[in-house]
This record gives sequence, structure tokens and C-alpha cells, in this order.
Amino acid sequence: MNVSAPICRAAAAILLSGVIAVGAHAQGFAGMGTSADGFALPRPGAEFAFPDDHGPHEAFRIEWWYLTANLRAEDGTDYGLQWTLFRSALSPETGKGWDSNQFWMGHAAVTAPDAHYSAERFARGGIGQAGVRSDPFAAWIDDWQMTGIEAGRLTAAAADFAYDMTIAAQGPFVPQGESGYSVKSQAGQASHYYSQPFYRIEGTLILPGGPVKVAGHAWLDREWSSQPLTEDQTGWDWVSLHLDTGEKLMGYRLRSALDPAYTVATWIDPDGTPTPYRAGVLTMTPTAITEVRDREIPTEWRLTLPGRGLDISVAALNPQAWMDTAIAYWEGPVRVTGSHDGVGYLEMTGYD
Repeated sequence: MNVSAPICRAAAAILLSGVIAVGAHAQGFAGMGTSADGFALPRPGAEFAFPDDHGPHEAFRIEWWYLTANLRAEDGTDYGLQWTLFRSALSPETGKGWDSNQFWMGHAAVTAPDAHYSAERFARGGIGQAGVRSDPFAAWIDDWQMTGIEAGRLTAAAADFAYDMTIAAQGPFVPQGESGYSVKSQAGQASHYYSQPFYRIEGTLILPGGPVKVAGHAWLDREWSSQPLTEDQTGWDWVSLHLDTGEKLMGYRLRSALDPAYTVATWIDPDGTPTPYRAGVLTMTPTAITEVRDREIPTEWRLTLPGRGLDISVAALNPQAWMDTAIAYWEGPVRVTGSHDGVGYLEMTGYD
């Protein structure tokens, strides 16, 4: 059952008020720094329990299943892919059917060196149009689906692109922050956060020029919270990197209108062992600016991480990878050069 356009826009406003990963000022779509009264709050020391934690946590206000992939075609052309499902609760009270307090939003995208395609979907909870099941794992919004968490299939289709991919984990799930408790500010806002950075992905992209067979690396982020930002935080810059040495790096910079940016990093060994770094150890410095949709967007960065000998340049494959969604943001694949080589994904929100 499809939701009418007016309801879709209402759902979008609600969902975008609860999703940190979707661009624009944090307070503009969130109340991300507003009261979380009545909702559950993350707590340090909580342990993940799988497969249950692959599913939804409806006591929390916001949540997402966020997959990005760096792909290469048989002719050597690089591509990027995104598949994201967001859940947001209108209120702490639960309900069934049309009385459900849950709303859902999906984003899908494909990035090529010379083109970027994106689409979004909105859904009401409680009527089967969208949802997540933990065992056996399935996440969906309409006909966009992710089935299987260790190994499975990923699909999405829009007017000008589609994809049909298979994924297979080749390493463990990795907790972010302190055993999965990820702090977002000096004030202590936090989320529960884990990743699966070891997916092998392959399949077919359907683009205006025809089908393209691709293969590469994918990264899934799982995060849930109720109040992850402070009122002065205006957006974030986030990277997930696959280094040629087999190591991985997750890092982000939360920007503030009042204080220096709050930076966090996790170094992940090839066997999946994470090393979280305290706030401020990772440096992220813009080195090139691109005009994108009348905005100035930093599309090249220098990242350093003392103790790992990391001093790298992160550059967008396509600087125009703008997500033209209800509230827009920048998201696309990047190339890594310097002390380490590799590929990854960059997401930037709050650039109005």
C-alpha cells in the first residue's frame, strides 16, 4: 500500500527530524538536541545480543541500517552504492496498524565518476510497508530489500537506476566507541553503534547506459539513540575507509557553532579487533572545496591518526555526489592516498 504524497511529506518531516545521517542543520531536522523524554537512552556497558540487535529498537527514538559500497566494474571504472533504511518514533507510546508511532524512510543511490543517481521512499509503520525482522534478517521499504545479515541480497530500483547485489560477511561485527557505546559530544550525548565493515559485494547496476557488473567492498552501520546531538552541533563529516593493508577506519567530525569540532575514530584490524580513539586524536582537515548545488562543500580532506602512521588524502570520486532528497546532503565514494591507499565513503551533513 502506497502512502499519499501529503502523508509522505509529513512522514519525511518527522523522519528527518530524527535522523542524524540525512543532512541539513542538526536542529533543523531533529530536534536531535531536544528532549528525549519518555524514550530509552543509551547506557555504557550494555552488550550487543545478536541476532536481536540486528532488528529494531522501538523504545529508542531513531535508528538506521546504513550500507555503502565501493565497487569496480570489469573495465576498471569505479562506482559507489548506498542503501539506507531509517526508523523514527513519533512518540514513546506504541500502537498497532495505522496507530503505530513508527515511520520509515529509505534512501538509495549509485555514484559514477560522471553521474550521481538518488531516490527516496517514505512509509508508515504498522501496515507492513516497511520494517525490519531480526531472525531471519530482513529489512525493507516497499520493494527495496536487504535480506540476510551474514550473507544475502540487496535490491533497490528507481526511475533512472537500479541494482541487484549479493553480500557476504568475511569478518565479524565490530562495536564502535567503548564496546558499542559511541559518545557524540563533550556533554555526553551517545548512541549504540556497531558496524559490519567486512562485506564482499557483487552484482549488477542498471544505469541509463545499460547493465554494469561490479564487485567490491561494503560497509554496514547500525546505530540507535534518542538524543545524539547537542543544541549547538550543526552537522557532521563521516568516513568509512577500506585500506589496502586490510585495515579499516571509521571516523567522524561533529561540527559545533560554539566549540571546536568533536572528532572520533575507530581503527579496525584485519581480524576485526577495534581500537577506539578518544575525542580529538583524529584530525580531519578540508583541503579542497567544490561548489555543489550553490553550496561550498569540502570534497577533499587530509586525515591524520597519530600512533598508526596515518596521514592520508581522501578525495571524492565524484564531487557532485549530492543526495537530492527531501532534506539534502552529500554522500559518495572516495579514494584514499598517502601513507595508506584504499577506498571508502564520505558523508557530509549540515551544509546549507
